[in-house]
Amino acid sequence: MALTQQRKQELISDYQLHDTDTGSSEVQIAMLTERINRLSEHLRGNQKDHSSRRGLLKLIGQRKRLLSYIQQEDRQRYQALIARLGIRG
Repeated sequence: MALTQQRKQELISDYQLHDTDTGSSEVQIAMLTERINRLSEHLRGNQKDHSSRRGLLKLIGQRKRLLSYIQQEDRQRYQALIARLGIRG
């Protein structure tokens, strides 16, 4: 269920702010979103996997905190990011 190195590189290159950026909030949120999507798919088939469900809730909380930080810092950047990731409906 972990992200492959190749997929991580794709996410970093898509969401990085500059050439050497690997840990900005945008990159972290993109990686968390990818993990959340994969874990949600896993839980659709394994509804009794409570430890994975707990891990999913922790990831969602972490992503929520990062999104809140970006929203406070720069509203346009926040809007662009959630539109690009397709979250918050």
